[in-house]
Amino acid sequence: MVEKYDGDLGPDRVRQFWHLLEPLHAVLYYAPQAFEEVAALGYATEQRWPSYFPYRAAPLGAVGAKQVTSAFYSFSPRMVAEHIDPAWKIASPEAVLRARTRGIDRAFRAILGDRTDSPELAEAAALARRAAEAANTAGRPLAAANSALDWPQAPHLQLWHAATILREHRGDGHIAALLSAGLDPAESLVSFAAIGAASVERFESRGWSGEEWAAARERLTARGLVDADGRATEAGRELRREVEEQTDRLAAAPWRSLTPAEVDRLVELLGEFWVAVLSSGLLPSETTLGIGKV
Repeated sequence: MVEKYDGDLGPDRVRQFWHLLEPLHAVLYYAPQAFEEVAALGYATEQRWPSYFPYRAAPLGAVGAKQVTSAFYSFSPRMVAEHIDPAWKIASPEAVLRARTRGIDRAFRAILGDRTDSPELAEAAALARRAAEAANTAGRPLAAANSALDWPQAPHLQLWHAATILREHRGDGHIAALLSAGLDPAESLVSFAAIGAASVERFESRGWSGEEWAAARERLTARGLVDADGRATEAGRELRREVEEQTDRLAAAPWRSLTPAEVDRLVELLGEFWVAVLSSGLLPSETTLGIGKV
């Protein structure tokens, strides 16, 4: 049984919203409909990264690899440059944003079917939009860039847009927590792998070389956070726990814009759509986010 929200929005409830909304946002990067839309613009789709980077970065405008590396944080600068340097020569950010909207529109309709136009989805979208509009985006570049976009009219697109603002708001706060903990981009992944959030092989998708990964592990070992086998020490686990708790605290404010009854209702409503997206089989079973493991 899900515990009812009594007005004290604790980290478990904030994290629950992240777990419910993250798949709704992330399906964009895996849905065949979204790949088709971006392929029509001229992007390669044999792998997801040539579309992932422009899709996610487009709200920032035609920025270069250095700005995207800063905002995305944990990706290797080389990997970012590989995909962002040619991105805006293929299509403008505005064209990518239009393709993004078409892609998620088609993906949601394929996944949700008749539920796309249901009153329950419209209700969930309205509540999630209120939380997203309440998000303070100061110091949060990706949340701010998405918040500056016009809201779509269709409820299912509003739900996706709200989920995107809120997940980027959380992600921007997570970077602040990593910086406060003194974890650089590579160290943030090594320390996360060290607590078992995901396999080292999964984290290799972020583009760091073996030498860079080993160097980051050596730095963490020198700080007493990781042992010689790459496993987190007690101090390393405690630091990662503090990072996650700080991330939850920084992500909480938008949800306080809803009443306790509305918080409970939104959790209830989102469950059906969360299950539908996960049941689509489009999302990988293991991700670098550590959902369900931290």
